[in-house]
Amino acid sequence: MFGGLKNLANMANLARNAGDIQAKVGEAKERISRMEVEGTAGGDAVTVRMTGDFQVRTVMIHPWLIESKNQQLIQQLCAEAMTAAIQKAKETAAQEMARLAEEMNIPGMQDALSKMGLG
Repeated sequence: MFGGLKNLANMANLARNAGDIQAKVGEAKERISRMEVEGTAGGDAVTVRMTGDFQVRTVMIHPWLIESKNQQLIQQLCAEAMTAAIQKAKETAAQEMARLAEEMNIPGMQDALSKMGLG
């Protein structure tokens, strides 16, 4: 019974602070978009740098790999490096949003992030 009242109070608090929460989430998204992560494959044969909002900045392919002319290997390593960069971007975004949720003491936010695969 009292758990329901606590949830109701939490919802009222969230509604009162919705503008502040929205502004802070916007700031966090902006920080995430400026963060850069790197994914590599084949040792350092392929490196992909991307922002926290998944914008690819660079793809670097080591000269020895290009000289090998092994198209299948180049494609495979590019895909692996991209996947690694995406995973790091997701982890970085999740950490930033979890930190925001903790700072703002938003109940249930960590659970919601976990369900989305971000926490």
